[in-house]
Amino acid sequence: MSKPESPPDQSTLLSRNPSNIMPHKLDLDSNLKFSCHPGVACFTACCGNINIVLTPYDILRIRRALNLPAAEFLLRFTTPVYLEKTDLPGVRINLDEDGRCPFVTEQGCTIYEHRPTTCRYYPVGMSYFRESPESKEESAPAEEFYFLVKEDHCKGHEEEKVQTIREWRGDQGIDESDVMNKEWMELVMRRKSFGLQATLSEPAKRIFFMASTDLDKFRELVLSDSFLSSYELDEETQKKLREDDVELMLFSFRFLAATIFGIRDSGLKVREERLKQKVEQIKKNRAEKEQRAEETYQELLKDHEELKQRVESKKSGKGPGQ
Repeated sequence: MSKPESPPDQSTLLSRNPSNIMPHKLDLDSNLKFSCHPGVACFTACCGNINIVLTPYDILRIRRALNLPAAEFLLRFTTPVYLEKTDLPGVRINLDEDGRCPFVTEQGCTIYEHRPTTCRYYPVGMSYFRESPESKEESAPAEEFYFLVKEDHCKGHEEEKVQTIREWRGDQGIDESDVMNKEWMELVMRRKSFGLQATLSEPAKRIFFMASTDLDKFRELVLSDSFLSSYELDEETQKKLREDDVELMLFSFRFLAATIFGIRDSGLKVREERLKQKVEQIKKNRAEKEQRAEETYQELLKDHEELKQRVESKKSGKGPGQ
């Protein structure tokens, strides 16, 4: 993958000017006075000059609608970026030469039924407040809340329709998106809670990027002989991963949780014989290190003794060996 760009700080995956965010916490039962439809004067104006970062489910849903393999979709429609306040790589939608989403026309969104999660939320934003867990293997409780984005050009706030945030979520199909994105978002929030003081290795970043964006390549990995010889996957699970993209995506989250984040209850089990091999290799490496340390120590002792003899010889006026 090419080096990701760093997106601006943002409270949601959809980047907006912070001055347009209303400073009021909302909950699921808070009222929202808003409606967007072709009759609104600003229709599709919100589809330009934006930073739409895609979740794994967004990518899967859109590329299936376009009938494109993952690699082609990523190449044609996205650019790598780092996810907000993390060193985790992801992708955002490429804008056209006019700074607009490539899927929008004057008539509206051409992938509306499959649009990204952040587009479904607008003009509502969702955020989490999560304290740093005591260890990387623990999850800290998170407070989930909502806020309203009010931009000057948006006339949807002048419409008469009123509904709760809960009703808005149902109307926009957000519930399904959040269920599908939940485990992945928890990994992102976990990473964010630890800050950037402990950076991921480049191989870990590549694995995260592949599993989060390219299920075709991830499928090749998990069905490979080397993977199946390392992890316990029964025949039924293998069949699901071979045939069902959604099952594969959900499995990728558990894989990332276990391999990159070290979460023990991820459900991914290493084969017993592979564990034994790893333990034996660790023991062998430790023994080799101890042997090298002993050899180094003996060499230092020898050098020290030789130096001591030279010093004593100088004091007595005799050369070495005299």
